[in-house]
Amino acid sequence: MKPTTLPVYYYLDHFVEMLQFVEQTYGEILTDEDRAFTARFRGLSQDAQCLLIRMINRRGTIFNRALFKYPEIIDLDSAARDLIGCGQARGLRADDYSAFLLCQPKTALLDGARAAGYGRDVRTSWSKPALADFFITTIPFDIAAKHCGAGNFIALDHTRSIEFLLYLYFGKTADNLKDFALRDLGVLRTNRETSFSARFADADEARACFHYSQVLDRIDVESADLDGWAVTAILDGPPRTTDYAADLAGRAACQVGQFFEKQGDIALAERLYRFGRSADCRERLVRLLYAKGDKDAAEVLLRDMIDDPESDDEHVFATDFYARKFGGRRTGLSTELLRSGRMIVVDDTFRGNPEAGVAGVLRRQGGRVYFAENTLWLTLFGLLFWDELFESGQLHSGFDWLPHCLRDRTFHRRFAAQIDSKLAQVRSGPALPIILRTVASKWGRPNGVFAWEHVQMDALRSLLEGAHADGLAAILRAMCADFRGMRDGFPDLMHLCDGKVSFVEVKAEGDAIRRNQLTRLRQLAQAGIPAEIGRVDYRFDPEQDYVVVDIETTGSWSSGDRITEIGAVKVRNHQVVEEWHSLINPQRPIPAKIVELTGITNQMVRDAPVFHEIADSFMAFMGDGIFVAHNVNFDYGFLSGEYERLEKRIRFPKLCTCVGMRRRYPGHKSYGLGKLCAIYGIELEDHHRALCDARATAQLLNLINKKRVDGIDADAEQAA
Repeated sequence: MKPTTLPVYYYLDHFVEMLQFVEQTYGEILTDEDRAFTARFRGLSQDAQCLLIRMINRRGTIFNRALFKYPEIIDLDSAARDLIGCGQARGLRADDYSAFLLCQPKTALLDGARAAGYGRDVRTSWSKPALADFFITTIPFDIAAKHCGAGNFIALDHTRSIEFLLYLYFGKTADNLKDFALRDLGVLRTNRETSFSARFADADEARACFHYSQVLDRIDVESADLDGWAVTAILDGPPRTTDYAADLAGRAACQVGQFFEKQGDIALAERLYRFGRSADCRERLVRLLYAKGDKDAAEVLLRDMIDDPESDDEHVFATDFYARKFGGRRTGLSTELLRSGRMIVVDDTFRGNPEAGVAGVLRRQGGRVYFAENTLWLTLFGLLFWDELFESGQLHSGFDWLPHCLRDRTFHRRFAAQIDSKLAQVRSGPALPIILRTVASKWGRPNGVFAWEHVQMDALRSLLEGAHADGLAAILRAMCADFRGMRDGFPDLMHLCDGKVSFVEVKAEGDAIRRNQLTRLRQLAQAGIPAEIGRVDYRFDPEQDYVVVDIETTGSWSSGDRITEIGAVKVRNHQVVEEWHSLINPQRPIPAKIVELTGITNQMVRDAPVFHEIADSFMAFMGDGIFVAHNVNFDYGFLSGEYERLEKRIRFPKLCTCVGMRRRYPGHKSYGLGKLCAIYGIELEDHHRALCDARATAQLLNLINKKRVDGIDADAEQAA
């Protein structure tokens, strides 16, 4: 495909597009300063407009004009003078000193120091940061500027309006328009189903959200100077007129408060937490008060959090902390819940994927199991409320994917009547048709709530039909009220047995229960939807299916060669319970040396099925089995490649009998399949035919598993 070529003035077109959108959409909330900027911009020459946007799109705020290489800008010097003349740019001043030094190459700083008369005081071996520190502490700015070429530099000025306009467009802090270019190049996909409407109700909300978003953006990098600036920016910031502004301010206050708490400035941290008033701030405040000995204040705050919690998550924390610190309970809720979890024996080959191991055990016990976690719930939420989320003007620009009403937690208020109606249908039963209609009419439409490739219609149907209806509606209502707080923490597995749904959060040894997981488990239980902890007990499981696989191929290159034969033997409790075999048409000639090795000829595979014709049958045979082979990565790699060609993925725990024999039966010179069969008296009459080799490998597996049962070399098999 020929690469996309952007027009010469693409970035100017992007900026004009952004200005027009903001003026049309937010005209009523723009200030005189904002309007003055747009007027100044339109009054500039095209060269000056282009230079301004080029600088906005570059990193930093000061630039060496000698490095500007923009062939479409005819007169760079004149453009720079125009920007300085209108106040959008300026020369350097003392507060640019650090940034100016870091923009210079080390050689220029050394030459400048010598020219200024400080040559004896500097060393060429110094690093650039050390050299910059010397300048700042020793050489005045005006002297450094004179001898290091500051006259060639230009700095952006009065950029706040530009940053605000970009914030109105993107809904997040942005200092450039690179997303536009990525969109035009086809790298960044944009949403065409937008309303191009205002995301903020009024100027006060827009300004407050912009202010606190900027604070959050700047404090990503911890430093005493930056966090000191942030204290003033937070405590003296604009009024928080909406929940979204309060949420942004609370997040900033909590993050900066934790910084100063670590620094030992407890009083300032406490002040920030009290200002923030968010659930996270109140939790930090309780912990801080208790730690410094003010237990009475901590208890009062905890009681308030218990009586009037901001969320279920906050209520869980408050009741747990209160019980442990003031109620005499010695262990936390998470620990108690973990200890009370049901123990589930899982074959230790599943150590890398305990959820799959538990799923297999539950299937053997009866019913169906789905990998649910957050995906199932997000899919249900997105499909049920698709019209409200994506067809009602909640995507405000082409770069939006997640509706703003979910970010600012206004969804439940904006669409109260529609939510009530749909949840009534969930409670009474006929909600499935809504889901089916959405799937039929909207399939594949990108969105920011769920991914279509993860939609499991069987799982959704089972959830709607098998879960307690009132409880399901209660969980969905909680997601409507606080999507950001409810979008994760759901249990790993959904189990459908006898028409009833239950959930299992899988925990292996060493795992802890996170707060959001604890909250979801309690919410589900309170809603009448059974949910439990499944504690994994790794050991050899005699009821686990092992599928011993051997393949023959046209060669050893998995990316180019193809499979000619598959043999598979299913072993349960040391006994072969089923076999599967097929020749495969590789759709290419079999080399003579491979024919000589395997005995499989082109004539034998000419009428055999091609791989896609047996792919589903082989997967069904695998089931929940463990994939076993001698030198397992060879066989697994070839099969993975075949399924990838079909745009499918396989994921099974692997066990290598070559590795297992080396570990549990050490001392042999060779661990090839033929040598091991000769040593242990295993029949191998038709070596290099798939089913024969699989049968022989199954007997090696039994030798390995018998030692696992006996507890010899109890370390689990590692994934090959």
